[in-house]
Amino acid sequence: MTTVQIELPEELARKAREAGLLTPETLERLIADALRRKAMDELLSVADRMEAAGVPSLTMEEIEAEIQAYRQERRRAGG
Repeated sequence: MTTVQIELPEELARKAREAGLLTPETLERLIADALRRKAMDELLSVADRMEAAGVPSLTMEEIEAEIQAYRQERRRAGG
């Protein structure tokens, strides 16, 4: 575990404490949610750049074939 110390304006800290937002469990969930949103934003950004570059989209069949090829390669590499 890592200990994190933050400084907040007193009024914001009071409101956050009253709302139950400063518990370790809540902070963990808030940070995990923010990381998921950030990852999704980055993924969408890549998709936008690919579209702008004229890279054609994959069909569902092509995506499934790529997933199957990846899984097969992982099985081979794993033993």
